[in-house]
Amino acid sequence: MPQNIYDTPGFFTNYSKLLRSREGLQGAPEWPRLQSFFPDLGGARVLDLGCGFGWYSRWMHDHGAVEVRAVDLSENMLGQARLMTDAGQYRGVMFERADLDGSDAQLQQLLPGAGNNTLDVVFSALALHYLENLPRLVAHVHRVLRAGGVFVFSVEHPIFTAPSAPGVVEIPAPPRSGTHTVAAPQTRRVWPLDSYQSEGLRVTNWLADGVRKQHRTVATYVNMLLDAGFELTGFNEWYPTSAELE
Repeated sequence: MPQNIYDTPGFFTNYSKLLRSREGLQGAPEWPRLQSFFPDLGGARVLDLGCGFGWYSRWMHDHGAVEVRAVDLSENMLGQARLMTDAGQYRGVMFERADLDGSDAQLQQLLPGAGNNTLDVVFSALALHYLENLPRLVAHVHRVLRAGGVFVFSVEHPIFTAPSAPGVVEIPAPPRSGTHTVAAPQTRRVWPLDSYQSEGLRVTNWLADGVRKQHRTVATYVNMLLDAGFELTGFNEWYPTSAELE
């Protein structure tokens, strides 16, 4: 079983203070672009992997999905999701605990017990980079999607998971050429990138010490999908626009 950092009190308390935890989709700056990958959800059967507080599950139900099965490893996450989800309004949304890094037998039950080719959409937001056995999960996702079904997901970008010591640092600014009336800055802030091609476990300090993530290159993610039989129809490397930075 992977690390269940979200069920540690300190981490969960800090996570709950994040803008995306408090404001949901409006607090997730990548959401507009991620949303553009969704098909029409009218009548859809959906699986939400790593559902967190259930923001995406409720959105999918609001936009026509008749069944949303939302799973997470964290009891804290599931408890909060249930508190925030009105059972009468969201009768088609079901929350349950599951290990996405489980064995083939466990994933056979999770995805789903009814058999192959049964789901219209499988979705995951910022959860898959925690999984060591991601290729196994991706293969099962492909198995359960019907013809024309869609797998929409987001992960931390590899430039963020790669560094051996992640964090913004200040370095001397390069000299400016030409004539300027404004004094040039003496330093600039950068994100040092190293160990990009060295895939595997990274242990970082984010909201708490000792958070375990799995680094994979962009090529590994793409080839993993192709090897499982997926057709890549959309890809976006999100970054903030000038307006979002203001």
